[in-house]
Amino acid sequence: MMKRRNTIQRTIVLEAVNKLRCHATADEIYNKVKESHPSISRATVYRNLNLLSEMGEIRRLEIPGSPDRYDHIPSNHCHVKCEVCGRVFDVDMDFITGLEREIRDSQGFDFSGYDIIFHGTCPECKKRGSSEQ
Repeated sequence: MMKRRNTIQRTIVLEAVNKLRCHATADEIYNKVKESHPSISRATVYRNLNLLSEMGEIRRLEIPGSPDRYDHIPSNHCHVKCEVCGRVFDVDMDFITGLEREIRDSQGFDFSGYDIIFHGTCPECKKRGSSEQ
């Protein structure tokens, strides 16, 4: 019985990530889930986000200085973070595979992967900035 309940909750969380499609934070996903399932706990949503990312159903983005984000596209791809509003977007470019083999001094690390996150200003913030001048 417990396994079925977890599966239903996991499906609910996955559906919320897929509906948001915006590199949402755990809090944003929790708020989305709570709209249609008010009794679900924050801990349940967080636990299922971790499970879904471990299973490869979604991708967790760890962005320095920001809360982790969850991406509905689990495959390797690059992102850009707006330095004004903090939103994260996909970048339209081929993912550079094998980049970890280019590291000269690995200090004994066994590399498991990497995320490439560019920084810039999104079109909305750029437009807002130019209209304020």
